[in-house]
Amino acid sequence: MLPPFIIEQIRKREEEERKRYEQPQLDLPLAPPGPAKRRDESDETGQRGVIIVEL
Repeated sequence: MLPPFIIEQIRKREEEERKRYEQPQLDLPLAPPGPAKRRDESDETGQRGVIIVEL
């Protein structure tokens, strides 16, 4: 079994190594979700276009 001071040194080295490779994180302020949008039936009955793409 290792003496306690050696175990502590190993823990410190591991922690320092983790800090070195750890990426910083930033929490973005997100707007609260608004009320759910209802699709208007008039949108579905309107004219729709067609796009032809030639490759």
